[in-house]
Amino acid sequence: MKKMDYQNVKGTQDYLPNAEIVRRNIRRTLEDVFIQYGCKPLETPILNYKELLASKYGGGAEILEEMYTLTDRGERDLALRYDLTIPFAKVVAMNPTIRMPFKRYEIGKVFRDGPIKTGRFREFTQCDVDIVGVESQIAEAELMIMALDAFRKLDLKVTIQYNNRKLLTGMLEVFETADEKINKVVLTLDKLEKIGLEAVISELMEQGLPASNVQLIKQFLVDKNNTNYSYFEPFSMQNEQVKQGLNELKELESYLGINKQQCVFNPFLARGLEIYTGTIYEIFLSDQTIQSSIGSGGRYDNAIGGLIGTNESFSTVGISFGLDVIYTALSKSVANSTESSNVDYYIIPLNTQKESLLVASYLRNQGYKVEHELSNKKLGKALDKANKENIPNVVIIGEDEVRNNQIKIKNMYSGEERIECFEFEG
Repeated sequence: MKKMDYQNVKGTQDYLPNAEIVRRNIRRTLEDVFIQYGCKPLETPILNYKELLASKYGGGAEILEEMYTLTDRGERDLALRYDLTIPFAKVVAMNPTIRMPFKRYEIGKVFRDGPIKTGRFREFTQCDVDIVGVESQIAEAELMIMALDAFRKLDLKVTIQYNNRKLLTGMLEVFETADEKINKVVLTLDKLEKIGLEAVISELMEQGLPASNVQLIKQFLVDKNNTNYSYFEPFSMQNEQVKQGLNELKELESYLGINKQQCVFNPFLARGLEIYTGTIYEIFLSDQTIQSSIGSGGRYDNAIGGLIGTNESFSTVGISFGLDVIYTALSKSVANSTESSNVDYYIIPLNTQKESLLVASYLRNQGYKVEHELSNKKLGKALDKANKENIPNVVIIGEDEVRNNQIKIKNMYSGEERIECFEFEG
């Protein structure tokens, strides 16, 4: 019989208890913040019709190349979701009676057959919040402020870069970029920080842009004033897209208030998905221990109407946090390198299994997390386990303790022991 090859599919991984405890704490922290901001929970299927995910209101050409596809027994073309955004748009499209504005959160697995790098896998968990029914930039501001709150609670210092797709698209129109080439150019400009100026210029030339067009774009890229709104004022007189984008950025900034210190305007930020129509943002670690973003989002007003097949615009804005990349960031943090326990009390019975169950039940009823040793470990080995797993308290119950209606509690951090009364017999 051929021996089975025990390994994970490339781009997937198992999370053993120590790692999963941290991941669940991240998830719980994010979920608590989402609820604090008035978001309602939602769950959508992992499996979707390929046509839905491949629509022009989906992730764009680059994402579609990474989509996992399959055919069911009925020969229907299906796909695994690559994000939570289009499934959310589908829910709103299918449920016209939803009260607006509608603010939802969803935490779930998504799949992309893309490159693997630090904190980036092919099966990963996204934690999303989306708001539909708010035209004002106050929606974007709330999501950005919410993100800062969440990372503050996770003890991670972050910076949010933001831009507006209208501003960037409008500038390319001013430079007389052909309409059919604008989306590709936008995606190339988004790579500026990753691949550098010369590589961006080279890529633009390869796309067949006229030399005069490339030269104007290059001047825009290298101008030291391009991070000031005043730089765009003259262009806003020439182009409506630039004007709208600039006004939206100013409105957004007015709502950010004191949080502006952690938010940086990046005129070349584009986000990789063609779905976005206005404000966009990406969240980065301030210490840059991970180069890629750990959260991102933006406004996508055309997606829901497009799925319904109407020209009606549904004002929609969202933000997405990558649980796996946040976990990787926390793993790199010195403050979080110590193994944490998910247990408050570890009960060690010494030939007193039945009596120890009573103590375990009592402590659990008090709201404590309790592990009861089930394998008759000797005291030394049990204490060694408690030390290795960083369990704060052990409860030692021997025959003498039962006879005297007592339990011995040892604090594993200080080494102090105390005796408490416990009635083993009613």
